[in-house]
Amino acid sequence: MTSSTARPSGVLLWFREDLRLADNPALNAAVSSGEPVTALYVLDEETRGPRRLGGASRWWLAQSLRSLKADCDRVGLQLAIRVGKSRDVVTKAVEEAGVGRVAWNRRYAEAETKIDAELKDRLRKDGLEVESFNGRLLHEPWEVRSKSGGALKVFSPFWRAATARGEPRAPLPKPTKAKLKAGKALNGNSIDELGLEPTKPDWADGLRETWEPGEAGARKALTTFIDEGLKGYAENRDRPDLPATSRMSPHLRFGEVSPHQLWHAVEQARSEGSASARDVEKFRAELGWREFSYHLLHHFPELATKNLQERFDDFPWPTPDPAHRRAWRKGLTGYPIVDAGMRQLWTTGWIHNRVRMIVASFLIKDLLIDWRDGEDWFWDTLVDADPANNAASWQWIAGSGADAAPYFRVFNPSLQGAKFDPDGTYVRAFVPELEKLSARWIHAPWEASREALEEAGIELGKDYPKPIVDHRAARDRALAAFETLKAKG
Repeated sequence: MTSSTARPSGVLLWFREDLRLADNPALNAAVSSGEPVTALYVLDEETRGPRRLGGASRWWLAQSLRSLKADCDRVGLQLAIRVGKSRDVVTKAVEEAGVGRVAWNRRYAEAETKIDAELKDRLRKDGLEVESFNGRLLHEPWEVRSKSGGALKVFSPFWRAATARGEPRAPLPKPTKAKLKAGKALNGNSIDELGLEPTKPDWADGLRETWEPGEAGARKALTTFIDEGLKGYAENRDRPDLPATSRMSPHLRFGEVSPHQLWHAVEQARSEGSASARDVEKFRAELGWREFSYHLLHHFPELATKNLQERFDDFPWPTPDPAHRRAWRKGLTGYPIVDAGMRQLWTTGWIHNRVRMIVASFLIKDLLIDWRDGEDWFWDTLVDADPANNAASWQWIAGSGADAAPYFRVFNPSLQGAKFDPDGTYVRAFVPELEKLSARWIHAPWEASREALEEAGIELGKDYPKPIVDHRAARDRALAAFETLKAKG
């Protein structure tokens, strides 16, 4: 295309991690242009660099795409789903649709940003207009800076700087069929052809029973949280036995809801008197941790593989014990709160945030297994496996990250269980072998009397495992390993 040639009319909207119609800046801009809009999603597992989605995330993506496709149909926007290298697929779609403009919402992992930058440059050289938008975060990762203009490595000053930027914008409306001018429909793959869902074996029954992926599911989950979980959130969010968390994380991960929608939804609840300022601020701080994680990912692209604190590069990780790793993954460690969490993860693809910290601490410090091993397992099994949050949170527990919990803070799983699941309700839900054991013993069954175990129908080592390590000895071993780093200065 030469500069003297009139630009073709039409916009190619490239969906990525923004699988929604409401509050979608790229979609809003495409519709507002008044030009015909053609929609595309690309499953790119060919380009080297981007991290391949784990099994649970792939299952979620399939359901979310089905929901998005149906939503697009309802407003007269036909969504084409294609497989291949993003650069090639998008370029070909531009030619087939005959558009003069391309729009997308930004991504932030290094491999994806590189793809986007190269493609943007390539398309512009071909004479197209290319626009990218922030549809994923309250603030761009590079917009929040320290006083000296650099990256922030501690959450509190980061969040102060972020909130000082002012109230996040209001959510954008969902486009109506009357306002949307449909562009040329493209051929594509069916969702079944993508091979995202497990077949032999099909292990996703628990996910199907637990979740409703898609934008409509996100709206329902948000309504439930506002009505039932936001009040008392600040006090109860650490209790896995209570329905006191939002469970919005997988919907955020796939962009079925935006952080702007969440921010303003809880603010509306506060203004209407159904939630306290303390509860709202605590929830917003959790959105802040997500923002902080993306800030870290932007400034430290190797967040999932490299210690932010370089001194931890010399940490003396022993060769992992395969039996210990297997016991942790299967929820057979002999520590009930750990086992409940790991079984919840395997069954539902999600794990309560407090319990995430407990099971991570157990892997890293009780079993002395490298945090990257746990981060990788979560990446495969979580429906909300997020490139920023997952890595930043594992490094936080390991003590190797930004604003990290000190390595010498070692969670005692029995005490944590007794504190945050005092009646054993959570443990009983996921470790049915212990269902009849009293709350007195349920977080430390090895301390129960023979009579208490017999009454509950439990033989340790047979019906439920004995602890695979002694926590006190494991803690001493972990601290001794940490001392070697301190000795090196």
